[in-house]
Amino acid sequence: MLLEDKNAVIYGGGGAIGGAVARAFAREGAKVFLAGPTLAKLENVAREISAAGGMAETAEVDALDEKAIDEHADAVAASAGGIDIALNAVGILHVQGTPFAELSFEDYSHPITAYTRTHFLTAKAVARHMVKQGSGVILTLSTPGSRLSGPGFMGNGVASAAIEAFSRILAGELGPSGVRVVCLRPDAIPEAVPSSHTREVFGGIAARIGTSVEDMLAERARTATLLKRLPTLAEVADFAAFVASDRASAMTGAIANLTCGSLVD
Repeated sequence: MLLEDKNAVIYGGGGAIGGAVARAFAREGAKVFLAGPTLAKLENVAREISAAGGMAETAEVDALDEKAIDEHADAVAASAGGIDIALNAVGILHVQGTPFAELSFEDYSHPITAYTRTHFLTAKAVARHMVKQGSGVILTLSTPGSRLSGPGFMGNGVASAAIEAFSRILAGELGPSGVRVVCLRPDAIPEAVPSSHTREVFGGIAARIGTSVEDMLAERARTATLLKRLPTLAEVADFAAFVASDRASAMTGAIANLTCGSLVD
């Protein structure tokens, strides 16, 4: 197993991506610690992991609250003996689809402030423990908006670009201590729409062009990706498990392109 005897913290572990990655980590032998704002969602994921023979614990944690994040990370490290892997898969509702001339500064700045805050605070909390043990992997999450240009996603695009810059620079900060940092950049994942904040986030854009979120994503898959499809949760989760493992131990400071070719590096 890729992650045998590893301890992994998943912020946003009750969401579509966080839950999928948690299941993959547990399948590969990690003990997963699911953190998020809604205990019921976390416990659903934990039950699935336990039923499949894995190990999972849950905790209600506001991933924008520094004190709560620090206390949770300290508790995990104390009980498990350390933190080997952390993923921030927190989803934050924000406005998309509003033209720049109509966009308020508050709607523009909200995703930038919230996403950069949660990634900074969660990375700092786990890094303290990883640096002490001389090893660890921090995974962040961005979107193709970091490199695309177009109408309706100003705040999201700037936030994603900031997360990617943060990840590259953090890799330089922590590399000498043996800690790796990799940013995952999937495109939209259609199967995540029913169980995540995706529908609400993309709803503004879909409404502006007079279509549904599902049809909008299907059209994007056909016309904007090299593979003529969008990534699946399993693909993202399986890659996360690989890159968190020792098999990817030479990889840090990287942005992993999981877009099915909507972006080409």
